[in-house]
Amino acid sequence: MVVVRMWRRLFGGSAQELDPLRDDLVVVASSFDDAEACSTALDRAKALDREADAVLRHHLRLPAEQLESACEIAGYDGYERAEAAATAQELVPIILQRVQRLDPLSCSQERSRMAGLAQRHDGVADGWDALQPPRIAP
Repeated sequence: MVVVRMWRRLFGGSAQELDPLRDDLVVVASSFDDAEACSTALDRAKALDREADAVLRHHLRLPAEQLESACEIAGYDGYERAEAAATAQELVPIILQRVQRLDPLSCSQERSRMAGLAQRHDGVADGWDALQPPRIAP
């Protein structure tokens, strides 16, 4: 994780990376519909600041015995596990998140990557959302 953050800072990362643990972050874009294109979801997102980083979160459900492996693989791409609501279901909800600039292509690529990760680990990718601090009106 440290190497990924250093790489971002040196080669194209923002000067001050968005902290995904900030308590003022709000959902500015989301899609939980497999048929909806990321470009459509982002066009619908009026609160999204396309010039700023966002916390991109993927909501997955995986078997408990697959969680560690899936998190390790996602970690190679800079994703970290966020807490998800606990349930007594067969598949455990998990959120994988990372900070990045959102555009339709990168969002679509990451959505596809997470769907593949979930499928390879006998799980389901439910959708994604993006968080940013609220914009202050001028």
